[in-house]
Amino acid sequence: MTSRDLRRVLVGVVAALLVPLLVIPASTAQPSARQADADRYHNPLKPRVPGDGTVDSCADPAVIRGQEKGDKWWYMYCTTDPLNDGDTAGDGENTFHPIPMMRSRDLVNWTYRGDAIPEPPSYAAEGAGIWAPDVVYSKAFDRYYLTFVVTNTEPPVGTPGCNGDSAIGVATSKNPMGPWKVSDTPVVPPRKDPNSTDPCAFFWTYDPDVLGNSIGANGILYYGSYYGGVYGTKVSLTRRSMHMTGAPTPIAIPNRYEGTNVIKRAGRYYMFASATNCCNGSLTGYSVYAGRSQSPLGPFRDRDGNTFLESRVGGTPVISMNGNRWVGTGHNSVFRDFDGQWWTIYHAADRFDPYFEDEPGFTKRPALLDPLDWKNGWPTVRANRWASDKRMPAPAAQPGERTAYEPNWLPNHQPGAKRERFSDEFNDGRLGDRWSWVRKPAESEYGEENGAFRFDTQNKDLTEDSNSASVLVRNAPERNYVVQTKVHFNVPPDYSEHNYVQAGVALYGGDDRFLKLVHVSIWETRQTEFAKEIPSGFDGTSAYGNTVVGPPADWTYLRIVKQNRPGQDEFTAYTRQPGERWVRGGTWRHDLGDNARIGLVSMGGQEGTQEFRARFDYVRVFGLR
Repeated sequence: MTSRDLRRVLVGVVAALLVPLLVIPASTAQPSARQADADRYHNPLKPRVPGDGTVDSCADPAVIRGQEKGDKWWYMYCTTDPLNDGDTAGDGENTFHPIPMMRSRDLVNWTYRGDAIPEPPSYAAEGAGIWAPDVVYSKAFDRYYLTFVVTNTEPPVGTPGCNGDSAIGVATSKNPMGPWKVSDTPVVPPRKDPNSTDPCAFFWTYDPDVLGNSIGANGILYYGSYYGGVYGTKVSLTRRSMHMTGAPTPIAIPNRYEGTNVIKRAGRYYMFASATNCCNGSLTGYSVYAGRSQSPLGPFRDRDGNTFLESRVGGTPVISMNGNRWVGTGHNSVFRDFDGQWWTIYHAADRFDPYFEDEPGFTKRPALLDPLDWKNGWPTVRANRWASDKRMPAPAAQPGERTAYEPNWLPNHQPGAKRERFSDEFNDGRLGDRWSWVRKPAESEYGEENGAFRFDTQNKDLTEDSNSASVLVRNAPERNYVVQTKVHFNVPPDYSEHNYVQAGVALYGGDDRFLKLVHVSIWETRQTEFAKEIPSGFDGTSAYGNTVVGPPADWTYLRIVKQNRPGQDEFTAYTRQPGERWVRGGTWRHDLGDNARIGLVSMGGQEGTQEFRARFDYVRVFGLR
């Protein structure tokens, strides 16, 4: 997300999916019976397509249990995509299913039951995508309300000649499997960026979520995405539609979150929100973060008190990649089973099988299920272990059932003894002989001063097709270790844009083979990015992927834990603000080669922009307990 082409990349993802939708009739086959071993499950969920395989991509899953008396089914809805490799056709036209619907009695065995929106809304432009569903039941009207994204609209709702003026639509039904009656007017129309002179600059009006599963005649709707941020608003229902009744309230700063899901627990509202690129194959770092509030309209704060609205944007990690096969764990739906255990269903990418077979570069996102645990009032998936790839106890999906799941908490990594040979306190006035430069900068751009290493930012970069930045490097231990630094970075904590200035620590195996953990300016936000680059992606060029960890501060602590593993090693990121606890982030798998070194970077500025300065208090390397 910190490449200069963030919006170009994400818009490219949008454009790639704006293809004509094929109308698929709903299946009339009955769902499979509860299997004898349904008290266990194994990710991914693979809903059965009667007579035609399984649903192998179920992005942005939304889950609800039947709300009417006597309904014992659970229902799941996914974004528009091919269901499996059989729906892709290489050079031909792919089969896209507009909001696939599934149902299950046990939350383990699902059956595909057809598509919710075979005919798009009247205001949808030709080829518009129908994405990111959410479903809520109204007791007042005895109806289900399906909200969704329309990625491009036409007059009178849309703007002539513009592409990407997205909106939130709604459909209603007496039955959670439809048929759905689509409203002729959107709930949230396209929203023009008031600060842009481009007549086609519209905020991303994506990812609706209505608070609760069952409401009356009024509710709270959340929507939005990176470009424009996330908002919440009051809505009222009619028998055929949904309407905004309150002014939109900013919930999250632009360029950080999307795919929100809000629940109420123990008198507080918890927002689950996803960050970074959803669809980057095996390099997808999409992850879920949480904030909580006393009010459904915020402000939402993370565990350390940082809000979702400030430049140094808050968010406590709930799930990220953990080193197994699953990456891109995001856009989740949260619910409780009948034993009181919380669960989440989310999509992910299999790093060993990330793309549709005939569509390299088109990320396949199967649905996964895992328990959600709580500690000191904060949620985390599978007791900090995150996505499962082995057999797990199933939920208690029906009244009277019990789940055998018990949390087994995973502690944070702990540093061992300090490795003096690989460390430097920067207190002797000059760089030691164990440091060397990759592309040495001008002498005026760096130096040891007042017990710290000064490194001015360069208008250069280290990413894919731009490898011009300097890297200060030294040898790294061969076995498990922890590398840690404390960096002061003087990018102001306001809402100014200084793309993509950054400073932090790197593990450097080469210009196209590295990891970095940096304090970075991304549009109006300040974040800590944990990025990975590999020499060859699906198209043969170098490829870059990223996730984010905790918010930075004036002084930010950065830590990478390296663990030797067969094939590719594991690298886990941690960040910390002064006086707060360490925040554990995702774990990348990477092969850095035989000559990987510890490095420091200070880079990413653009020509004509203000230069900034990083000051590293130390570089300390430890063993791992």
